[in-house]
Amino acid sequence: MSLSRLDGVTVPEIATTIRNAGVAGAGGSGFPTYAKWRRLDDVDHLLVNAQESEPVYHMDTWLGRERASGLAALFDALLGTALETVVVAPKLTDRDRLRPLETATDATVYLPDDLPLDPEAASGVVFAYTEDRYQYGMEQVLLRTVDGTVLAGDDLPMDHGWIVQNVETLANLRRALDSGTPVTRKYVHVAGDVPRHRFLDVPVGTPAAHLLDAAGIPIDAVPDDRVLLEGGPGWCFRTDGPPETFAVSKRTNGVLLVDRETVAAHTLGEGRIDLLDARDWDGDHEATPSALDPDAVRVPLVANPSLGPVAAADPIVASGDRVERGEMIATPGEAISNAHHATLDGTVTAVEARHVTIRAGAADDRSRD
Repeated sequence: MSLSRLDGVTVPEIATTIRNAGVAGAGGSGFPTYAKWRRLDDVDHLLVNAQESEPVYHMDTWLGRERASGLAALFDALLGTALETVVVAPKLTDRDRLRPLETATDATVYLPDDLPLDPEAASGVVFAYTEDRYQYGMEQVLLRTVDGTVLAGDDLPMDHGWIVQNVETLANLRRALDSGTPVTRKYVHVAGDVPRHRFLDVPVGTPAAHLLDAAGIPIDAVPDDRVLLEGGPGWCFRTDGPPETFAVSKRTNGVLLVDRETVAAHTLGEGRIDLLDARDWDGDHEATPSALDPDAVRVPLVANPSLGPVAAADPIVASGDRVERGEMIATPGEAISNAHHATLDGTVTAVEARHVTIRAGAADDRSRD
């Protein structure tokens, strides 16, 4: 499959390609993306959540600038085969940074006062710029703001003719549809009580120790009263277990190191933590990612264990197997489930129910013993 040959490809084929590439919601949900796209026959419009809501995030604008041609090619292919409208919805404050994508797509532009738009009266690529409000990063709020659609009860955007995806997820989806390339890396911000904010490009499964070390604080120097959180300042959760056990999954867009007292004071229902007003998040933030490659990864076999309908993948490797980056290491399990892949070249050192650990160069190291 390729974008140029997308016309004529069936919806089940598209969904299977996305599933086998292991594409999952990169904006924080980790929900298997194919589960949305298998309903492609029910939708006419794609809403691109480019809100960059979290004050320490720069993924959407960086991807919109540096991956503009690839995203434009994806939009063009989808408009030529399956969709009537692609609506990109960033904040107006980010317009200058997203100008390359707006230009590459030859988009029709709507400003905040023009919203909500009528998607049936629009066609092609539309940029719907919103006001600068954190809440617009929430899928249901953004859809209501852009289109006027209100999701009630168990309604999903697909029930109203929409698929909603964030920018990084679509960048991964483009590679999957164009060349079958699986998801092996993730963009992650590191912030909070760290000496230096980092914007990192890391393999899925990268341990927290490497993220924190890159931000200037070795994991053995983390104070006992600090908690490692997954997410951004306005929408984050405690990680399971001590920081030493955390590894980046396909949903990890940020990790925060914050003191326990602040976390406790700002924990809301269902464990969500809102730290937007807990401190001043302005600062010297990296806006361009740096690549970081650890010597070992612990690849999660389900991107978000808290999602009840989503099942872990079934490992197809064993301890001692030599693997190459991109090689499938787990096949989709029952119900809603994704494939997962090796995220570096190396040797499998452990296979657990929810993780596969791979050490870079482990086979070569043993041969020299």
